[in-house]
Formats: sequence, structure tokens, C-alpha cells
Amino acid sequence: MIKIPTPSKEIIEEYLEKWKHLEEHYIWQESSLDKLFHNVYKNNTDLNEILIKCSTLNDFYSTNIFSVYSVAKKIYELNIDERLKKGDVTLVSDIANIEISGKKKNFYSFATKYCSYHNSNDYPIYDYFVDSMLWYFQKKDKFSDFKRVQLKDYKIFKKVIVDFKEYYNIKKYSFRDIDKYLWIAGKEYLK
Repeated sequence: MIKIPTPSKEIIEEYLEKWKHLEEHYIWQESSLDKLFHNVYKNNTDLNEILIKCSTLNDFYSTNIFSVYSVAKKIYELNIDERLKKGDVTLVSDIANIEISGKKKNFYSFATKYCSYHNSNDYPIYDYFVDSMLWYFQKKDKFSDFKRVQLKDYKIFKKVIVDFKEYYNIKKYSFRDIDKYLWIAGKEYLK
């Protein structure tokens, strides 16, 4: 059985340091996305700009959106800027759930990333490694009250991340810091 060290301030700091020394392309991708979302195309009122952000995010994170234009158009039609600023958790589901060529799709992980890159203070990122790490610690320590499938409900997912920070006394760390820790540790321990 895998034994992952219990999260603590020291462990988080260790993984944040590891983040700084990841393969160079991760660091450049992260800073490029920050620049794209915060300096170049801050808003979501121009379909061209949204399409560039969606394409870049999809490529960097391999989110497997096969119809980027459809997702960008939906984001454009949702008029999301006020909701992003307010940290509206229902926005993730509104972006994620889309119909393409008559088939319903759920691009949940992509939607969390899209929202997070606009407002990382209110939107933690969901991905496979984050899910797996949270579930590992839930089984080990029962730090919150949830079933694994509920991590795909963004309101519950965000609450679980808050509970995780509180339970392990790592509240001072941002959602982005926690994401970096969970992602790197997940890649290390849960391949």
C-alpha cells in the first residue's frame, strides 16, 4: 500500500519548492497562461480572444476538447466576466456542460482551469491527480464528508479543498498552492 506523507506546512513548502524546479516547460506554460489571462486577454467579451485562451489552455493541459470553437462560443454567449469576479461556483458547470453535434459533453476539468486562470482566489483546479490525492487522504483521515463522485460537483469540490486546508492546518496556502502540491505529489505517488 502506498504511504503518502500527511500534508503539513513543511510538506507543502517542500512541494512548492519542487514546483519551482519542474521541467522548464511547466514553468513557462504557467507564466504564459498567467500573462494571457491577466495581461493580454483579461475579459471574455471577444470571441477571438476567448478562442485563443481556450486553445492555449486545452493544448498546455491536454484537456481533450476536440471542438475548441464550440466551447469558446459557449463561454462568449454566457457573458461570464461578472460571475468570474464574484467567484460564482455554478459557472464551472455552465461552462463544462455543452452539446456538440447532438452529444452532451462535460469538460469539467477544463472549466475549472479556465475559471481558475481568471480568478485563482475563488476557483481551485480539478484534475485526475487532485481527485486521487483528495480521495487518498479522505480514506486515510476522513478529513471531510464526501463521496468520491461528488468531487465532480464543483460546489462540493471547493468545500472539500477548504476542508482539506483546515483539517491539515494549511489554511495560509492559496488554492493554486494546494493544486501544485496535490498535482506533483499525485504524479509522484499515484502514477
